[in-house]
Amino acid sequence: MILNLSDELEALRSAVARFAAERIAPFAQEWDRREAFPDDLPLRLGEQGFMGVLVPEEYGGAGGGYQALAVVLEELARHDGGVALALEAHNGLCLEHILLAGTEEQKRRFIPPLARGEMIGAWCLTEPGSGTDAAALRCRAERDGDRWIINGAKQFITNGRRAGLYVLMAATRPEGGGSGISAFLIPRGVAGLTIGPPEEKLGMRSSDTVPLTLSDVRVPADHLLGGLDRGFEVVKRVLERGRIMISALSLGLARGCLEDSLRYAHERTSFGQPIIQYQAIQHKIADMVIQVEAGRLFLYHAAALQDAGEATPLESAAVKVFCSEMATRIALEAIQIHGGYGYLRDYNVERRLRDAKLCEIGEGTSEILRVLIARAAARRHGLELSRASEAEERPGRRS
Repeated sequence: MILNLSDELEALRSAVARFAAERIAPFAQEWDRREAFPDDLPLRLGEQGFMGVLVPEEYGGAGGGYQALAVVLEELARHDGGVALALEAHNGLCLEHILLAGTEEQKRRFIPPLARGEMIGAWCLTEPGSGTDAAALRCRAERDGDRWIINGAKQFITNGRRAGLYVLMAATRPEGGGSGISAFLIPRGVAGLTIGPPEEKLGMRSSDTVPLTLSDVRVPADHLLGGLDRGFEVVKRVLERGRIMISALSLGLARGCLEDSLRYAHERTSFGQPIIQYQAIQHKIADMVIQVEAGRLFLYHAAALQDAGEATPLESAAVKVFCSEMATRIALEAIQIHGGYGYLRDYNVERRLRDAKLCEIGEGTSEILRVLIARAAARRHGLELSRASEAEERPGRRS
């Protein structure tokens, strides 16, 4: 398979790389320590077109596809995984859900300010008691005249502290499981919505993650996003594409580790010569290159399939497992190459290791995705595997 990105996508890569080198790389360590990137960064990203990559031009977006978003996330994650995560949740989850399920009026009302970066979006699925078992939601929405009343709690909400709009899943027919879930548009500042304190995380620290509590939150009837009790169908489609985007983020983290390791190995001397001259270091670098190149081919193949309108249940799960676990392995090897310095927070590889670990959890854990991969592979060969539990067919943790 030969996979060459178009000249347009390569130009996009160059633009994102320049922006990230100037506006993100010099500050990534500081933002990690502060556990926040600046409040005006979404607007700066919006000015570059990065906040509306998937959004058609008629709604104020860049009109790009999944390969374009993968390029953006890969280049940003090279320098700061948290910034890339915030953009992924905004583009690949919140905006994607509205694009898939929104009415024309909802799209024209809510998408343009999100695409311009005037506000950032959040996607609210996970709850304190439901992660992988994502259909077992306790958050409830009940119709009351021309409004919906929503009560419940959400957990691990990326962009939750600063979001201007929340796409939130709630049970509208609790006895129906996954077939009784609906999605709602929740504007910031609505009465009864409480934003909890930021979580103190291992990694992705520049991106905010908070719990939400909803107490008699009332939204108009036209804030129902998609058909009644049809939310779970869209959730699965959003996550199928989101797994490709997490793979792009993982690839960016791995590339950053590889590039830092090459530089360090050329600069660091031992026994009178740069350590890159030693075969043990060369083998580590070679293994990194092999894995990064394999991940890149896998990622952009899956993204190209999505751009062609094909469903990718197997490819999305498989590339996500491969790239996320690859990023963690490469980060560990980068620390080994850096020796004692790699263990210090003064060096980027330590931060990238902490960032990489989340990629094995969010958008479906590696464990549940391996189950889905086996089932998808069996179906492609006309076989069916028995289900140990209904939860194995559910989409996995993500906020």
